[in-house]
Amino acid sequence: MKTIFFDFNGTILDDLELCFNILNNMLEASGKEKITIDRYKDIFTFPIIEYYRKAGMTFETKSFEDYSHEFINAYQQASLECPLHEGITDIFAKFRQLGYRLVCLSASQIDNLKEQLAHFKIDTYFDAILGISNVYAKSKVDIGLKYMKEMNIDPRSAIMIGDTLHDYEVSTKMGIACVLYDKGHQSRRVLENAGTRIVSSFEEFYNYVVNEGETNENYN
Repeated sequence: MKTIFFDFNGTILDDLELCFNILNNMLEASGKEKITIDRYKDIFTFPIIEYYRKAGMTFETKSFEDYSHEFINAYQQASLECPLHEGITDIFAKFRQLGYRLVCLSASQIDNLKEQLAHFKIDTYFDAILGISNVYAKSKVDIGLKYMKEMNIDPRSAIMIGDTLHDYEVSTKMGIACVLYDKGHQSRRVLENAGTRIVSSFEEFYNYVVNEGETNENYN
């Protein structure tokens, strides 16, 4: 059985505009200058604290932890109104029909992630839902590796799709291939730094995995 790891924010869920607006609201409330959407897509990164710094936050009056909780308080309920990216549920169904194992691997807090997936009625597509235990968005490498070990997954039979260079870094540390989706939180120009396959639709991703990927040992 081949395994596909899906990032959630920006990959499955189209929450770019929401996150951008929340960031600008926090900047404005802190007396900082707002940024443009293009600037956002150029500076968004992990760890989140570095992206906040690039946006102009200095943590003089509020800590990173304060901002993290403020973001989640503004984000979680509003995220349930965001759309899913076009074609994603069709692709889930197609992969499941072909017998692929689907895993949602996210830096989101696990309870929040499960709430979102259930709300959009896509939780049942996944064999596993993997998130972190706090809201500070640290690396998801450890939980991904732990799952692979528990399920005895051969890295050569697994692939990840995400929308940031961090997803590529995570996949590299997990020893699996990666495809990046250019409709998420980072610009295509930024994603090109990874030197891996970039897609603009999930149909393109599906065709790559099923057709091109099948002819390569490690989907590369």
